[in-house]
Amino acid sequence: MSQDLFQAPDYYLLDDLLEDEHKLVRDAAREWVKREVSPIIEEAAQKAEFPTQIVNGLAEIGAFGPYIPEEYGGAGLDQISYGLIMQEIERGDSGVRSTASVQSSLVMYPIYKYGNEEQRKKYLPKLASGEFMGCFGLTEPDHGSNPSGMVTNFKDKGDHYLLNGAKMWISNAPFAHVAVVWAKDETGRIHGLIVERGMEGFTTPETHNKWSLRASATGELIFDNVKVPKANLLPNKSGLGAPLGCLDSARYGIAWGAIGAAMDCYDTALRYAKERIQFGKPIGAFQLQQKKLAEMITEITKAQLLAWRLGVLKNEDRATSAQISMAKRNNVDMAIKIAREARQILGGMGITGEYSIMRHMMNLESVITYEGTHDIHLLITGLDVTGLNAFK
Repeated sequence: MSQDLFQAPDYYLLDDLLEDEHKLVRDAAREWVKREVSPIIEEAAQKAEFPTQIVNGLAEIGAFGPYIPEEYGGAGLDQISYGLIMQEIERGDSGVRSTASVQSSLVMYPIYKYGNEEQRKKYLPKLASGEFMGCFGLTEPDHGSNPSGMVTNFKDKGDHYLLNGAKMWISNAPFAHVAVVWAKDETGRIHGLIVERGMEGFTTPETHNKWSLRASATGELIFDNVKVPKANLLPNKSGLGAPLGCLDSARYGIAWGAIGAAMDCYDTALRYAKERIQFGKPIGAFQLQQKKLAEMITEITKAQLLAWRLGVLKNEDRATSAQISMAKRNNVDMAIKIAREARQILGGMGITGEYSIMRHMMNLESVITYEGTHDIHLLITGLDVTGLNAFK
């Protein structure tokens, strides 16, 4: 078992922009990842298993609903703290960060923002503690980038709703206790429903044979005449804007998380370049390797500044969906390019499980697609700057 020697790069002294609480939260998450994730994550990825033993630890470092108020079990932290936690977790593994992102932004967030007080008190404390795990049902087999075309629907049966349909590519689905599911009512209006494991007709088959996010559990949500109590409808927001609001929160977390994956690849490549001797000197002494490393730290620094500024805007409730899209797209693209360059610095060793780079690279192939593809986010920026809609 290799030792986690990670040292976080901070080329522009961005720690000076953080409050003491931010650094305490980040450092606690960083140490937990070194202690609990790094030693077991390669084996988990090789076996394609989610390491369930880390759930309690994720809860303890505040990874589940960090910005949810303390009265509902959350940590009551700000958005920069949330981002830093996601950064540190994804430094360990994107799949583990996916688990935390879904729990926080796609399950706890909609229950807190769109639910009523009874729903908040019933579900949020258990989700915050990890007693309950959740998932988010929006994407369907035939409707990914166009969620408004969903066919999952529910009908009013008097004392309950009858839910039918299917969702796929759902993180946490195989073990989730609750699912926040988006479906159309009889008028075609989209609503959120809380569906609980054990409801008759609700199944969650696991997705196998993934080359990416192998340490994250992915599955489907199948609804075959599922009777959902009327008390489980999220009452405070409907329409497509409701799930998209959740995705804004998750995409924000990804913008930070991807920096963590990039940092880990850069740190690994930098250390290797100083130690690996070829032609009588460390490979880091050659111009082409220095070019790769210099460009990596430049792009990481730019992404750090983008995420920090976005965090400030989020704290002020001024961040727009388009700004979040830009950060998600830029930072994930940055991370995947750094992973590929870092792999080349390591040569053949870069493909082995002795180093984290190839695992990060494979994971980022999912991150660049989910929660809005690379191209969709580009068009969101295009729409925002031109006012012209390329989606229609």
